[in-house]
Amino acid sequence: MIKIGFIGAGKMAYALMKSMEKNAGVTGILMSDRNKERLEFIKKSSPAEITEDNKIVAENSDIVFLCVKPQHIEDVLKEIKTKVKDQIIISIAAGIKISSIQKILGKKRIVRVMPNTPCLVGEMAAGFSINKEVDEQDLNIIDGLLNSAGIAILMEEEKLDAVTGLSGSGPAFFARIIKHMAEAGVKEGLDEKTALKLAVQTAIGTGKLLADKEMKPDDLVDMVVSPNGTTVAGLKVLDSSDVDEVMMKTIKNAVKRSKELGKDE
Repeated sequence: MIKIGFIGAGKMAYALMKSMEKNAGVTGILMSDRNKERLEFIKKSSPAEITEDNKIVAENSDIVFLCVKPQHIEDVLKEIKTKVKDQIIISIAAGIKISSIQKILGKKRIVRVMPNTPCLVGEMAAGFSINKEVDEQDLNIIDGLLNSAGIAILMEEEKLDAVTGLSGSGPAFFARIIKHMAEAGVKEGLDEKTALKLAVQTAIGTGKLLADKEMKPDDLVDMVVSPNGTTVAGLKVLDSSDVDEVMMKTIKNAVKRSKELGKDE
């Protein structure tokens, strides 16, 4: 049985752990965190073993997920360095390159993942990269674990900054759009609860329709539009605005920040 460890027991780590437990049949899980209250929550809500010592997790796990903030990753790596032998190391720290991890841990099997918060409901959209030490058997295990939380796509590491800007930060961008749509509905006479519920479900349904039918966004637009109808009237405003440029700048700025986080010291 593969033993999986999580260094850092925040929301993303917890979501990944629960998805693996539920959808991949993972049972041997060990989690560490410096926050005692967080560990108590983990203890009460899951079968995972808990500890405040990161080195215990590293030493007793076959696969170690590093679920700490980018600014803490160096300290954690130095802390567990002597305990890492043949484990697979999987980092979800935004912007931190595989090479930066290798500089501290040496020639180890290392995976870099950019997950996103829909992982909390099993709908993660992630990209991940591996170094040359990861073999085909390792890849099959990693792929199965990550895809248990949604979808995870293997890609070249240089593309992960784009993933960070698009799907990593994307939930916040979609949430902001949903907020504004709901507010518009309220101004047109809907109560706040109804407007938000309709906006959220519209987003869910649109995404599911695109995914299940493998449709391109423009094809869905054509499906909704009818001559001289309400959608055409709304699209006239949207298409005459600078929404394309705004979204491009939004993603670009997030990608830029990801690259800044990953700059080698």
